[in-house]
Amino acid sequence: MSDIVTFGETMLRLSPPDGERLESATEFEVHAGGAESNVAIAADRLGATATWLSKVPETPLGRRVVGEIRRHGIETDVVWSHRGRQGTYYLEQAGDPRGTNVIYDRENTAISTAEAREFDIEQIQNARVFFTTGITPALSSTLRETTANMLKAARQGGTTTAFDFNYRNKLWSPDEARETLTRLFPGIDVLVIAARDARTVLGFEGDPRQLAHKLGSQYDFTTVIVTRGSEGAIGWHDSVVHDQEAYETDTVSPIGTGDAFTGAFIARRLHGEDVPTALEYAAATAAIKRTIPGDVALLSKDEVDAVVKDGGTALSR
Repeated sequence: MSDIVTFGETMLRLSPPDGERLESATEFEVHAGGAESNVAIAADRLGATATWLSKVPETPLGRRVVGEIRRHGIETDVVWSHRGRQGTYYLEQAGDPRGTNVIYDRENTAISTAEAREFDIEQIQNARVFFTTGITPALSSTLRETTANMLKAARQGGTTTAFDFNYRNKLWSPDEARETLTRLFPGIDVLVIAARDARTVLGFEGDPRQLAHKLGSQYDFTTVIVTRGSEGAIGWHDSVVHDQEAYETDTVSPIGTGDAFTGAFIARRLHGEDVPTALEYAAATAAIKRTIPGDVALLSKDEVDAVVKDGGTALSR
């Protein structure tokens, strides 16, 4: 039995060397990356056993994804499919004014047909936490129902449900996201949401502290985490708001930073830490992840402990 079970799609990421254009690149780095598997790996690195659930094509690319996740020590429970394809995305990285460009290629993927009945729901109900994100229901109407069913099953089994809002404007509109995701809110215990998404998608107003309090008061969440990029995060729990600054870091790759944050927060809460301490560990994990290429937080708890202990490196905001 795992401490945390996550559900969602993991893609293959293809990236040309920094600064090169996709249309002229002659080589690509390949990484497996998806919010839910990234969270599972980060949680495992911070001391919580994790299982990743997904539906994957029975192809070399699908096997590549599953094999990479397993190599990180994560248990996998996948439905192998002979229909649908492996999702990919392309990341073109450059400095200002070009910035970073992401191109998704995830039409007709195997996971878009995944139904709750295809999985061992007892795994979710026997876990301490079930985690998924707003990316998953954005992928298909089938997955909207599947996500709702899995959250419901988790709640029925007494499993804590954690959900990262994770709005992606290349997948759906703010109106579509708001209509779908707010319907899921009654089944969620712990919500993680970016301040910009609370404003843009949900229409909330105010600073991050106000956003956290409004979300916590309006919906029946146990905990609300409002992330605010380089300024850190706000945690709302038991009607108390906690402020966590970001840690200073030299950014090599920002991809997966939010997932590392969330995985660490969940893991430390599972180990009995209070919300302020779990936020410290989450912020430190996110800072270390920004120094690591790829999507995954390849770090140790000892490294995170050292950053937390050296609290003087926290950015003063």
